[in-house]
Amino acid sequence: MSGIFVHGLGAVSPAGWGVAALREALKKNEPLPVQILARPGWQKNLSVRSVPQPPARPAFLAHPRLRRAGTMSQHTVAAALEALGEDAAQVQSGARRLGVIVCMMAGGVAYSRRFYEEVLRDPATASPLIFPETVFNAPASHLGAYLNSPMVNYTLVGDDGTFLLGVVLAADWLDNGQVDGCIVVGTEEVDWIVADALRLFRRATIYGGGAGALYFKKNPAAAVGLSAITDSFPFTQTQNRAAAARKMRSQLGDGARDELLCDSETEDSAGHGWSGARLSPKTIFGEAFVASAAWQCVAACDAIRQENFPAARVSIVGANQQAVGARFERNQIL
Repeated sequence: MSGIFVHGLGAVSPAGWGVAALREALKKNEPLPVQILARPGWQKNLSVRSVPQPPARPAFLAHPRLRRAGTMSQHTVAAALEALGEDAAQVQSGARRLGVIVCMMAGGVAYSRRFYEEVLRDPATASPLIFPETVFNAPASHLGAYLNSPMVNYTLVGDDGTFLLGVVLAADWLDNGQVDGCIVVGTEEVDWIVADALRLFRRATIYGGGAGALYFKKNPAAAVGLSAITDSFPFTQTQNRAAAARKMRSQLGDGARDELLCDSETEDSAGHGWSGARLSPKTIFGEAFVASAAWQCVAACDAIRQENFPAARVSIVGANQQAVGARFERNQIL
């Protein structure tokens, strides 16, 4: 895969709002502090890593579509706007055609829980103002409305690897000339229902939330290019996680010693034999499913932009569906 370039990065994470906060947390390479989240009906609380409050109220929250938007939508828009930078104004004016792809696994759980709690208490009084935030495509819809973008707008639902499938879709749109640029966002939000569900399968894992975004264009005037994405290797009865990870790794190739590997937590089979530099964002920010995959890609591209590495590979072994990888490299044209 060639001719697709990363023109912007955005992130909202338990480390704070912005790529700089993500970068500093990764540089320290220490797990972030956990917060306590109450689980109704239980005396024992859940441990999570939530996104802190922004240092100032984001200006975009004044937009009519975002005044009542849920946390996931807010994080999605913030990450996307950081990645778009000055191009956001061109999209709003109609001068640039932007494709929007938002990827997630759990979706807008907090508002869904609130709505169904109200339905169970009294269906006649359940708030219709909450319901729009329960649908999976709410964040993408809000982002498109804020940017005044009439172009193609997709929401992809799946495990961690879905973020890279979104990148593949973005590359296809760009190759076919459907859009001038494409923003791909991975997003999740913290709620006790998801944290409790994760505890049932992986008791030691801390759930986290936030969003990450990559902005792609065909314009080569960018520091980072997308060089490869592997096939998606599904988990099946005859191909478990370890086997899928090994196949993804073999397709991605061995790589040079001076490259960076951004991998998933507990991904021993995929990272086996890697002797170069390595980052595992989940060990720092917690398990945030598709948002974690987005942070892996943001971290990889940011490391190249900071000229720390000539290339970086992203190795994703998803929660329950697939193993998929990607490679980004410094643009030699500049």
